[in-house]
Amino acid sequence: MAPVAPGAPVAPVGSVDSVVPESVELVAPVPADEVPSGPRSRRRGRTTLLIATAAVLGLVAGTCAGYLVQADREPTKLPSLSQPVVARAKGPGPEPLSAARDHRVKTGGDLRKLLIDRPKGAKAGDWAGDDGWMNLTEYADSYKKPVGAFGNLITDQFRRAAVVTWKQGSTYSVEIRLVQYRQEETLKASEAAENGHYWAEKESGTKSWSVPGTGDGMAYVHTRPDTTPGYLPVYSAEAHAWRGDVAMEVWIYDTKPIPKDKIMDLAKRQVGRL
Repeated sequence: MAPVAPGAPVAPVGSVDSVVPESVELVAPVPADEVPSGPRSRRRGRTTLLIATAAVLGLVAGTCAGYLVQADREPTKLPSLSQPVVARAKGPGPEPLSAARDHRVKTGGDLRKLLIDRPKGAKAGDWAGDDGWMNLTEYADSYKKPVGAFGNLITDQFRRAAVVTWKQGSTYSVEIRLVQYRQEETLKASEAAENGHYWAEKESGTKSWSVPGTGDGMAYVHTRPDTTPGYLPVYSAEAHAWRGDVAMEVWIYDTKPIPKDKIMDLAKRQVGRL
């Protein structure tokens, strides 16, 4: 018996593979590092292709049959575009709102009548006209930058402004304005009040309180005076609120500190007139 070469596989005795017919070609074993890892995907057979083809043919045939059936049917009549006339209600219509309930009635008239009255014995101020009205130019001139304020007021749809002023003694003065906007697109009256809140809170040494009955109305007292060379120190207080299309502005000036009660009293009384 010929010796077995070192490293050659030896078939067990009695195994079927122990005898290899000469007609069978031996195949070299595949190295372990070339054997694919994991199971291979199964190939698609012809049965799957036949089923898919049949499904497509069935869909086409069904669509064609549906078109033929629909073509043989009578067209469905569309409903008439005209609708039956609705009978008009009988009887009198609703009564118009009273001035107490209709805000437009109250502010659509003479806006000056909504201003609080000047105290008895007080003199009218001469810095805001004598007819109780402020036109666009006059109102814009009350700002620190009148030119920019003029353009902004036009954009904000300024309508008109009513004003009352008075002076008591030699240093105490009050000015109250009711500024009305058309408000065709946005609520500019509320924005004007918010603008007043913003600048009032920017002042240093400022105290603030909510004005009852206004929602977001605020009153401010500035404890630090405005000092200008050559003039007496001037203390100020202010209040801002709004109702519908009207923004309210209340201003007090004096050479001595202004108590909270004075600005709150004027603010509450003026809001009550609105």
